[in-house]
Amino acid sequence: MNVSFTKKQTEYISEQVESGDFQNASEVVRDALRLHEIYRHRLIQDLKAEIEKGWNDKSSSRSVKDIIQAKKQKKDSNV
Repeated sequence: MNVSFTKKQTEYISEQVESGDFQNASEVVRDALRLHEIYRHRLIQDLKAEIEKGWNDKSSSRSVKDIIQAKKQKKDSNV
């Protein structure tokens, strides 16, 4: 597998190794992937919970058009 990093990412990886927290660049990348996996799993679980809450909640009397119009009015009043 070949992975390319930006200059900023390469510098960050080097800094992490130089700090002594990691022995090499592979450890930094593996740690980042592990954290990414945890983050994505949690995000997906949170989204599923919100969707379930929405499906089980009372139906709104407002139409999609009403909701969009209210958002536009709120945005215009903030300008």
